[in-house]
Amino acid sequence: MNTDAVISRVWSFCNTLRDDGVSYGDYLEQLTYLIFLKMADEYSKPPYLSDVGVPEEYNWQSLISRKGAELEIHYVTLLRELSTQSGMLGQIFTKAQNKVQDPAKLSRLIDMIDDTEWVMMGADTKGAIYEGLLEKNAEDTKSGAGQYFTPRALIKVMVECMRPEPR
Repeated sequence: MNTDAVISRVWSFCNTLRDDGVSYGDYLEQLTYLIFLKMADEYSKPPYLSDVGVPEEYNWQSLISRKGAELEIHYVTLLRELSTQSGMLGQIFTKAQNKVQDPAKLSRLIDMIDDTEWVMMGADTKGAIYEGLLEKNAEDTKSGAGQYFTPRALIKVMVECMRPEPR
């Protein structure tokens, strides 16, 4: 799936959740937690075979194997338990809460993330997706979101004018 298609899918789901009262920031937060878990799962498989430290009972497979109220309860528990882990994993999930109250929509969000191979995507592509989401949010809200998106052309001009140097 190309970058524009992923941005479109992710943004369209944001609109669906917004109708349920999930703010853009909350959606982005949930998306980040879930993509992290999906990527940890991808890294645990060949050719990587890496252990990111996510306990088996709270890994990606534990999410995709559940539906309905069971999924919602498990996701809340997963977020709470991962926040108690030591090191970077605990820091990532500190104070994490489920903001997607509809278990059917949470399941659809998980399915959408599961349909994409995130590790295979280059960092530039993931950055473009994130930037595209921020840009779409800025266009959608039409107010106060300018701090999230600065066009690349403007960044280049600023760098050329300022000519930053180390120290």
